[in-house]
Amino acid sequence: MNKTTTFFAENKDNNLRLDKFLTAKLKNFTRSQIKKIITSANVKINNRIVTSASEKIKKGSKINVEIKKSKTQKLKPFKLSLDIIFEDQDIIILNKPSGLTVHPGAGNFEKTLVNALVYKYKNNLSDINSELRPGIVHRIDKNTSGILVIAKNNFAHSDLGKQFSNHTIKRKYQCLIWGVIRPLNGRIETLITRNKKNRQLMMASDINGKKAVTNYKTLKVFNIKDVPKISLLECELETGRTHQIRVHLKYKGTSILGDEQYGRKNLKFKKIKDDFLKKLLNLNGQALHAKTLEFTHPTKKKWVNFESKLPIDFKKMLELLNNLSS
Repeated sequence: MNKTTTFFAENKDNNLRLDKFLTAKLKNFTRSQIKKIITSANVKINNRIVTSASEKIKKGSKINVEIKKSKTQKLKPFKLSLDIIFEDQDIIILNKPSGLTVHPGAGNFEKTLVNALVYKYKNNLSDINSELRPGIVHRIDKNTSGILVIAKNNFAHSDLGKQFSNHTIKRKYQCLIWGVIRPLNGRIETLITRNKKNRQLMMASDINGKKAVTNYKTLKVFNIKDVPKISLLECELETGRTHQIRVHLKYKGTSILGDEQYGRKNLKFKKIKDDFLKKLLNLNGQALHAKTLEFTHPTKKKWVNFESKLPIDFKKMLELLNNLSS
């Protein structure tokens, strides 16, 4: 059964944004959840439905908020061996394999990283990011491998969340791309928004979306006979938008090996080394790996840094390219 809560704006609330007003009143909801409540037409000001989070309220206004009771789905524990790099009473640092979705969603509610965390840690994880995402502070794409920090309690989660919001956490990725990016080292700054033709994809924009910044440097260019030119890149994120590195590389006219969403489709080569082609076809997802993560420990207040190993398929491809180019 839905519940309607009523608030009255006081003098101090005059000209305050609706989302800020409700954030102060609805303590158990995040700002993103409150925004969704507003945009879903569940808020009335003086009996008028309002769907804009930036709507200004006036003193004396009556604000009705309808909280719809969601159908709760219980997370099913999933037994899976986790590659734990570090763990203490506040955080878990793990290396996520490519092919594993971080949290439950449409089409996959049982075999995600969250389900594996629930199996191993039960209720000993933060719940600040909803019941369906215990411990999850940030995420990486399903077909991207690499390092993640998991929060064991709400204090750690809140502190890490602020560090991500303030862009003080350092994240470096390694990837193999087709061709050579110009300039070899640089900074990509665009807005990123939903792709109008395919809502499952993102796109760079100069007009709409959220600011996204990727710093990159070319670690090595492989110029090998009967192998397309390939570069090894290191990308450091200043922001963490959905598919950010992949979108920015497409914006620069290239893509990551194995990227089926933003990359080259129907690959055809006039002449290609068999061992390279075999390694290419054996890539598990895109050759993109979240390699390092650095931040201030939420309770110890010390700067910590962690590094994860490349997955086997990525490592073998890199070893082959190095051997062929030597």
